[in-house]
Amino acid sequence: MSIMLLILLQSVVLVSSAPRRCDPGVRGLCKSTVEEKPKCTDVLLSYCDDMPYTQTMFPNILGHKTREDAEAGAEYLLMSVVESLLGGECNPEIRMLGCSVLAPRCEKAKVMKPCRSTCEAIHTKCSHAFEAIEMAWPYFLDCDRFFVSEQEECYDPLEGLTAQQDEDDMDYMEMLPPEETATTIKFTYHSNAQMISILKKTEDQCSNIARTYSIGRSIEGRELLVIEFSNNPGEHELLEPEIKYVGNMHGNEVLGRQLLIYLAQYLCSEYLLGNERIQTLINTTRIHILPSMNPDGYEVAVSGIQDNNDADEEGSHRYASWNIGRNNAQNIDLNRNFPDLTSIAYSRRRQKGYRTDHIPIPDYYWFGKVAPETYAVMKWIRSIPFVLSANFHGGDLVVAYPYDLSKHPLERNMVSPTPDEKVFKFLARTYASAHERMANENARCGSSQSYVEKGVVNGAQWSSFAGGMQDFNYLHTNCFEVTVELGCDKFPPEEELFIGWHENHEALLTFMEAAHQGIKGIVKDEEGNAIKGARISVRRIRHDVTSAENGEYWRLLVPGSHIVSASAPGYTRAMKRIYLPSGMSAAGRVDFVLQRAAAEANTQEEDDTLPSMGSYDRFDPFNQYERYTLMADLSLNREERAEKPWWWSYFVLPGGPAPTWLLKRI
Repeated sequence: MSIMLLILLQSVVLVSSAPRRCDPGVRGLCKSTVEEKPKCTDVLLSYCDDMPYTQTMFPNILGHKTREDAEAGAEYLLMSVVESLLGGECNPEIRMLGCSVLAPRCEKAKVMKPCRSTCEAIHTKCSHAFEAIEMAWPYFLDCDRFFVSEQEECYDPLEGLTAQQDEDDMDYMEMLPPEETATTIKFTYHSNAQMISILKKTEDQCSNIARTYSIGRSIEGRELLVIEFSNNPGEHELLEPEIKYVGNMHGNEVLGRQLLIYLAQYLCSEYLLGNERIQTLINTTRIHILPSMNPDGYEVAVSGIQDNNDADEEGSHRYASWNIGRNNAQNIDLNRNFPDLTSIAYSRRRQKGYRTDHIPIPDYYWFGKVAPETYAVMKWIRSIPFVLSANFHGGDLVVAYPYDLSKHPLERNMVSPTPDEKVFKFLARTYASAHERMANENARCGSSQSYVEKGVVNGAQWSSFAGGMQDFNYLHTNCFEVTVELGCDKFPPEEELFIGWHENHEALLTFMEAAHQGIKGIVKDEEGNAIKGARISVRRIRHDVTSAENGEYWRLLVPGSHIVSASAPGYTRAMKRIYLPSGMSAAGRVDFVLQRAAAEANTQEEDDTLPSMGSYDRFDPFNQYERYTLMADLSLNREERAEKPWWWSYFVLPGGPAPTWLLKRI
C-alpha cells in the first residue's frame, strides 16, 4: 500500500514539474519567448472618433488594457453623456479632453500625453458646469496627474478645433457669465437629467426671484422638482395669490412638459431684461411650475417613440405607441388616482344647505393603490394656499373644466357643471382665447369636436371619469384648476416645439394674470387678530373658500354684482354687496371684521364631518402610504438615494464598483 502511494506521489511531482502546454483559454500560458511590445492601433472608441489623430495605444494612461476595458468603465460612460449632463456647455472640449486620456495619441509606438496647459484652461472654463450639477471634477481630468508640460513633448488634444473657435470660446468665458446659457431656450426635447439641470441653472441665474424645491419622488426614485418664481422666493407674502402649472401627468403627453421648461427660462430672462409685464407678474404673484409629474412614464414614452420610429421604417403604424408611457411605473393612470370627491358632492345634493368645498378625503381611499406621485401632489396642494392652476395634457385641442365626472346615474357623458360654472368658463376661455388657434372652429381636433364651444368644454360632457386632479383641487381646496389639451399629437416632432411655444406663450402668461380676478382680503376679529379658517360665501354659489393662516383669502369671481359674506365659528356673519367692473387688472380688496357671537350650537363644524369619512385634517390616518411605499421600494434605500445627486443612478453599473469619484462629498 505504501509503495503504491509513493509511486502516485512521484507521478504527481513529475506531472507538476513538466512544462505546461499552451492553452489559449488560460491567460499567461501562451507567452512567446520574446514578449510583444504594445503597438499603435486605430482609435475605435466611437465618442473619440473626431480626435486630431487616428492612432492610440493600450494600455492607456488610466491602465485600461484593452479597448473593451475602456468602454466598460464609468469614465467612458461619463464622456458619452457629458454633453447632455452639462446642457451642451463645454462641448466638445470636455469630451475631447477625456478622450486624450482614455485613447491617448500614439506615434512611433509611443504614447504621447496631452498638455497640462490645455487641461487647466478647460478646467477654468468648465468647472462651474460640474458644480452646477453637484458633480466633482472627474479624477481622470486631473491636470497635474495625467497631463504634462510642453517641455515633456506634450500635444494639444484640441488642436482639431480652429484657433478662431478657441479665441471665441475664451472671449465668451470672459465677457458673459456662464449662467447666461440657462435662459437660452433650445427647442428640443429634454431628458429628465437635462430638465433638472436647466431648472437648477435657471435658479442660479435668477436667484433673487427663483427657487427650486422637491415635492417628492416617483416610484422609480426620480425627483418631482418644482421651480418657483416670486420677488421673495420661498416665502408666502400677504395677499399675494399662489398659482401652479403641472405638466406631463401622462408620461406620453410631452408638449406641456417642454412648454413649462421654456416658460421657466422665459420668466427668468425677461425679468432680467426688464420686461415690465413679467416683472409685475412675478412681483405680485407666486408662481410654481412642476414640468413633469410623471418622469418615469416619460422615460418609457421616449423609448417607445424611438422603437416606433424604427418600426416606421419597416412600414409599421405610429399609432401603436399612442399610450406607451401614459401611466406611471406601477401602471397607474395618475389622472384617475385622486380621491373621488365628485361622487360625494353629488350624494350631498339632497342635503339641506349642502356644500361642495373642502370635502375630506374618505378613509377608505387610503386602502387602494395610491401612487407616490399622486401622494406628493396632494400634500403639495394642501400645504400651499393655491388660488389658480392648470394641468397640461395632449391628444386634443381644448380647455376642459370641472366636473370631470358626470352627474348621470350611469356616468354617461353629459354637462355636469360646478357651482362656479361661470368662473370656470371664464378661466377656460381666458386660456383658449389667448391661444393662437384653440378658439378657432377650424382648428378643432380629437374626440372633443362635437362638444367644444370657442375652445372650451365641460369635462364630463366630453369624457366622464372619476379620480381626476382638477375635480380634487376644486372640491378639497380653494384652488380652481382647468385641464389644457395642447394638441392632437401627444408626442409632436421636435421641429414643432417652437410652433407649440409660439401658440401657447401668450396664453400661459394671460392665464397666470387671471389669478388677480375677483376679490381678496383679510378676515379679522374686533381686536385686529387674523381669523384662520373663516368661510367666504357668495350668494347663489354653493362653494365657499376659506381664509389662510394670516386670515387672508382670495375668491375668483366674474365681473358683476355679488353679495359676499364671511363667517367663522364663534362669530356673527358679516355681509357686503360688491360690484366688479369688467377689465379689472387687480383683485378688489374686501376685508371683513367679525364680531364675537353668543355661545350657540355650531352647525358649521358639524358639516365638516360625514359618517365614515373623518375630518378634513385627516390625511393618510392609517399610514398606509408609507407601508405600501416600503414594500414597493425594491431598488435603492430611500435615505441613501436622497443623499445622492439626481444623476447618480446613471453611473452605478451592475456588478461594478460605485464611481464615488463623481461625488463632491463621499
